[in-house]
Amino acid sequence: RARAHIYREEEDETLRALCNAARKHELWLHIGSLAVRIGDGDDRLANRSFVIDDSGAIRARYDKMHLFDVDLPNGETWRESAAYRPGLSAIVVDTPVGPLGLSICYDIRFPALFSALSDAGAKLLAVPAAFTVPTGKAHWHILLRARAIENAAFVIAAAQCGRHEDGRETYGHSVVIDPWGTLLLDREGVGLGYADIDLERVADVRARIPVLAHRRIIPQVEHLP
Repeated sequence: RARAHIYREEEDETLRALCNAARKHELWLHIGSLAVRIGDGDDRLANRSFVIDDSGAIRARYDKMHLFDVDLPNGETWRESAAYRPGLSAIVVDTPVGPLGLSICYDIRFPALFSALSDAGAKLLAVPAAFTVPTGKAHWHILLRARAIENAAFVIAAAQCGRHEDGRETYGHSVVIDPWGTLLLDREGVGLGYADIDLERVADVRARIPVLAHRRIIPQVEHLP
């Protein structure tokens, strides 16, 4: 039923309205994700995030790379790859705040993506997500703080909250975390949240612990008996 209300990017009224709002209010927007039809012969959809500038123009698109396919102990089965096609490229976009690396939800569990983003110049990492309550309580803050610390970058994570029509309950806790792993904002429920972001903090932390400069490519792993 939901598929009937999913459109190609150029036909999506929600996206058009957000572009118009960005232009009207002269704001940059990051849309966490929007399901869009691809239209290239693949019947699957893209889970796509957008960065829109203050003229209403789309400056960046990112299709979620890591798809959630899992069989849960309670009998639930999720096959995101049945409906969605994974993205092929990691994306960093220049914004007035600084270079922003894009990701979506389940991506947070894959540190290599965030290493690639910070290596490509990202000083801020966007992680919009819809974690369920059990995984949110167990992992949400830990994973986000780890990605911030590992990359000495700000993490900005908008999170869905509340109970949904399919019975899921999402955890919420939209957060901003600084490059040292300090929690600057933790908004549990619905509403707006603000945090000051100073990119000098990135330079300071990377100078104190130069993790990006010390990264090494692991050529092989020996598995010894």
